[in-house]
Amino acid sequence: MTVAMTEPSKSEPAYAAANANSDDTRQGALHGIKVLDLSRVLAGPSCTQVLADLGAEVIKVERPRLGDETRHWAPPAFTDNTSAYYATINRNKKSLTVDIKTAAGQAIIKQLAADSDIVVENFKVGGLKKYGLDYDSLKQTNPRLIYASLTGFGQTGPDAKRPGYDYIIQGLSGLMSVTGPSDGEPHKVGVAVVDLFAGLQLTIGIQAALLARHNTGRGQQVDVALLDSALSMLANVGMNHLASGEVPPRLGNQHPNIVPYQVFLAKGNQHFILACGNDQQFTKLCDVLGVDWQQDQRFATNPARVTNRDLLCGWLVDKFAQQSREHWLEILHQTGIPCGPIHNVAEALAMPQAQARDMVIDFMAQGSPVKVLGNPIKLSESPVTYRTPPPSLSEHTNSTLTALGYDSDTIAKLKADGII
Repeated sequence: MTVAMTEPSKSEPAYAAANANSDDTRQGALHGIKVLDLSRVLAGPSCTQVLADLGAEVIKVERPRLGDETRHWAPPAFTDNTSAYYATINRNKKSLTVDIKTAAGQAIIKQLAADSDIVVENFKVGGLKKYGLDYDSLKQTNPRLIYASLTGFGQTGPDAKRPGYDYIIQGLSGLMSVTGPSDGEPHKVGVAVVDLFAGLQLTIGIQAALLARHNTGRGQQVDVALLDSALSMLANVGMNHLASGEVPPRLGNQHPNIVPYQVFLAKGNQHFILACGNDQQFTKLCDVLGVDWQQDQRFATNPARVTNRDLLCGWLVDKFAQQSREHWLEILHQTGIPCGPIHNVAEALAMPQAQARDMVIDFMAQGSPVKVLGNPIKLSESPVTYRTPPPSLSEHTNSTLTALGYDSDTIAKLKADGII
């Protein structure tokens, strides 16, 4: 996938994303760090893309001929048939195809691991041990190695060997029990949030291990589980249960601890969000609406409003139905009351703020424009870079093996034997 970046505007701030064609010679924060990426699908690759965006060299190992499963999760796809899903989390990486079930393939991986700072994998627990590619095996030749494992249920516990999938974990963890309408079925979140959160937590763990290695000289294993990640995401809802012993209900678009803090419908069937986070904001809201509900003991404090949620929100529903969304948003903004519309994806990505923050990056791929989601991390001295597009399958196999000392005849034989 051949891509050239467009030139940045001269008015861009100092923290703006660097790109391949700019004059910015600053190195990424993780420049010089080598990552061997044995992960696939979403959670693991989302982690390694963050590392790659931050300047690390990432070699993505894929299956010969087939590659990562997400290469085939189309439509939609770009002009070279790279699926949009694969392109989401595989930029700035090199693609090496290796059959790790073969002795020759295992030898290649071991050579790469011996010279890597980080290995990232999301195989089932024990899945790589039979190939000699587990942490205990690889650290023998590289004691500084950081070995990051992302699994459904973690390396320990009675369910450790079970496979894990985002959707299933959303159900198991309780997330779905508190998501969706109160009088309907439980809903999953619209994107695979457990995969993505776990990928970020794996990234944090890796960076912590890098700092620890700087002090001790030793690597370690980083163990992140989808279930653990999802349970931690319960946050205040989980703590509500631990504090009260009660099972949190499904509240739809309402907040379990704050009222009014939810979606309302304005005149013309237009939805908007109102988020009164404290008593002062509620008083301002009452002033806007021309009512004195803040003087009623049933609504004077947030705990009282939570107790009398249904009554208060019923009154608010009637009030907001009298004017358009634009009317309410304008007057609420002017008064300093948090509120906002509910955008679709196109509207969200077209926001001037999103554009100003480089959250949509323009590429030219084979003469055609391609847009990708940007990285949200802004660093003033070592900015994120967009160096290369998602690689074609096996695009870097020859160069990677050549750097390891393999000659052209050996590489040709490995290809003929289906090992690479």
